[in-house]
Amino acid sequence: MNIKIGTRGSLLALWQAEYIKAKLEAGGLTTEIIIIETKGDKILDRALSKIGSKGVFTEELEEQLHIGAIDIAVHSAKDLQSELHKSLSIIAFTEREKTNDVLVSNKDIDVDTEITIGTSSTRRVAMLKSYFPHFKIVDMRGNLQTRIRKMEEGQCDALLLAYAGVNRMKYNELIRYEFDNKTFVPPVGQGTVAIEISNNLDKNKADVVRTLCNDLETEQCLLTERAYLKELKGGCSIPVFGNAKLLEDKIHFTAGIISLDGKEIVKTTEIQNNESPAELGIKIANIILANGGKEILEKIKAQL
Repeated sequence: MNIKIGTRGSLLALWQAEYIKAKLEAGGLTTEIIIIETKGDKILDRALSKIGSKGVFTEELEEQLHIGAIDIAVHSAKDLQSELHKSLSIIAFTEREKTNDVLVSNKDIDVDTEITIGTSSTRRVAMLKSYFPHFKIVDMRGNLQTRIRKMEEGQCDALLLAYAGVNRMKYNELIRYEFDNKTFVPPVGQGTVAIEISNNLDKNKADVVRTLCNDLETEQCLLTERAYLKELKGGCSIPVFGNAKLLEDKIHFTAGIISLDGKEIVKTTEIQNNESPAELGIKIANIILANGGKEILEKIKAQL
């Protein structure tokens, strides 16, 4: 059985594709990797929020799934929009890495001083404005290697990135500060790789891929997070956050929304009792909306 793997062309995306390739080939399948350039890869002179909030890094891969040019699309789960086309499904989430955000730099930095941070994430910008208001923030687009080069050229003192990507690309020696993810809560999906398929894919192929790649604990957490994001109708440009952990067979879910200027934040933590993962995500979304999140969301959409 041969599996055609669709991926973006950055080194980090290719790491993810090779990671999936290795899992599939260990299970006896043959594979081929097909590189597809996305809108988010092509447009680097604008902030992500100005390009569009849906499918910035996924649309072109999904088009190839629709026409059968690839069997599976491999994504960073945090890049996936909250609502998929009805003909598409996610069949696997890989075992999750540490979800924290980190600061990386080629020099020593002191987070208590005024330093310049590079990031293109509206969530990270809003949280920095709230928790580190003395930081100066500059928009920083491009793949990880491009951003590190820009930092080394002096465009910023440090980059704000996900630990998982830094670790996968072996830049750990550049980590200068790790944010507490109980306060600096990561986005939905951070730290895991998602596999997307067309519902027309041969069922036997889909079942084998899921069996070889899906981590059940991570899946429970991601079903919670993605149900929350879908109910909240939060896109990539909306500073929404959500992080679920499975502890003693119960999901502990912290989630919320923060205003663009960092001055308003609605956040809550719930522990799953009788709800399914999706029910817990929806429940939290409605708690957030009912306690000021709806007004924050409306303001954000008017500003973007």
